[in-house]
Amino acid sequence: MDSSGRKRPAADGTTSPAKRPKGGPDQERIQKMMAEARAKAAAKAAELSASRPVSSASASPAGTSAPAAPLSAAERMAALRSRIANAVSRSTANAAAPPITKPTPTPVYRRDEPDPEDASKARGGLDIGLHPALLGDSMDSGSSRRGKVQPKFATTMANRRVDTGKGKPKKQLDLSLPPVDLVDPTKNPYYDPNIAAKSLQPRRIAKNLHFNEKGKYIEQANALRRQAALEEMKKRIAMAARKVGIDEDMHADKAFAPQEPPTIEWWDQGLLPTPDYSSDSLKIDTPDTIVTVYIQHPIQIEPPQDKHIPAPKPLPLTHKEQKKVRRQRRAAEQKEMQAKIRLGLEPPPPPKIKKSNMMRVLGEEAVRDPTAVEARVNKEIREREENHLAANEGRKLTKEQRLEKLAINQEKDVAKGIQCLVFRIESLANGRHRFKINKNAEQLGLTGICIHSPKFNLVIVEGGSYAVTKYKKLMMNRIEWTEDAAPQEGEEEGAEKLSYGATIAADKNKCTLVWEGELKQKGFRKFSAERCPTDAMAKERLERGKMEYMWTQAKNMVPKDE
Repeated sequence: MDSSGRKRPAADGTTSPAKRPKGGPDQERIQKMMAEARAKAAAKAAELSASRPVSSASASPAGTSAPAAPLSAAERMAALRSRIANAVSRSTANAAAPPITKPTPTPVYRRDEPDPEDASKARGGLDIGLHPALLGDSMDSGSSRRGKVQPKFATTMANRRVDTGKGKPKKQLDLSLPPVDLVDPTKNPYYDPNIAAKSLQPRRIAKNLHFNEKGKYIEQANALRRQAALEEMKKRIAMAARKVGIDEDMHADKAFAPQEPPTIEWWDQGLLPTPDYSSDSLKIDTPDTIVTVYIQHPIQIEPPQDKHIPAPKPLPLTHKEQKKVRRQRRAAEQKEMQAKIRLGLEPPPPPKIKKSNMMRVLGEEAVRDPTAVEARVNKEIREREENHLAANEGRKLTKEQRLEKLAINQEKDVAKGIQCLVFRIESLANGRHRFKINKNAEQLGLTGICIHSPKFNLVIVEGGSYAVTKYKKLMMNRIEWTEDAAPQEGEEEGAEKLSYGATIAADKNKCTLVWEGELKQKGFRKFSAERCPTDAMAKERLERGKMEYMWTQAKNMVPKDE
């Protein structure tokens, strides 16, 4: 109401929001648009239904569905698509209708309170309206007098400024579903046929049970047993022939014959599909290939030959340099002892009296009683000699210590590498030769065997490089093999020769080096001597140390007469 008591008209020309008619032109326009949208959606649904086979389960006019027979997958899919189209059309019609907005009530002010619109219509000089910025300040100041300060920006939906319709209407967010064209698989560019195909796939058919025939695995087990029995029989035949000793005499060259190459190498078995090299394809890109993208770096180990390298020896000194070093060492020890005597840590040593300095050291005492002084000097000389000998004996090692030191040195020698020597001796009828062979092998810590046969004698030794070198010099240089000795008491000359080698003259006896080289590990625990009258027994004894091939090699070696 203004100051005259009349009601002020509203902004839209009406007298009051309560007197606005309810069924105006806006409501009629909304109803008309909704009717048109429903008609379009019904026409589209009819068009889609006509393009597909008509189902027996169609909707009745009253909206109730009559009972129908079970539908096929295609019919169910068509009905589902029809329902989706109807729902989309309804949502589209609702979105097309403008929202119904309630009229904003016109604020009523008190008579004693100025109208804020009058403040906005205030004029400045020359009847010019206020600047929009000044207009906002004036409205803010007016509202602040009433205790309500309105911000210049919209904070929340409840606090935003009321739209008077003067500005452009804001765009509403479209939350409607996509049109029917996008739902149709033929017109939707984002349609994935795999999803629909998975939903229409039939159930997986269970596989039938396949039973093995009766006796299948029994036949396989019998075949394996027959194969094992055949292998065992072959081993027994080979062992019997080896014991008789006929295999090597008939087939002596088979031991040195080269082996045939395998049908396929072990490093190619995982890359070829066949057990031989007949296939041209390789299993590299297949799922069961052994070739992968991963790299295995092997652990780096020290070269095995490095541990056999002897330690570097110190540079040898000349005789003059040795004397100089000894002199300097003794001078340093003397200075250290003098320093201890000055500090009182050790008592001073007694004077060293000899017959040459007796008169000078003792003086008047030597003149007064020369006989007693001479006896005293001789006693001190004898004590010094005894102390010197006792010190030397104390530095000597006992028998147990010497043996222990020798064993340690032999172990160090073996750790550098195992060397092996094989000798063929025509006759060992001389007992001295047999004693030297056995005793030197024992003292040098060598392991091996000495086989006495009627045909020849075989000696195999293994150990460190130092011991093997010493034993080689013994067998090749030091022992005089042509030396003949008379048989000992209680032994017959003929029997001894038959037991320890061939029956040859002493001047034709000799020792031949059959083989020498390095072994990976020892084949014997100690050195022993055994008699083997046949070749089969000799091979059986050497088989324990994996040296049976040495007997064949020594047997085929014919000694040359010098």
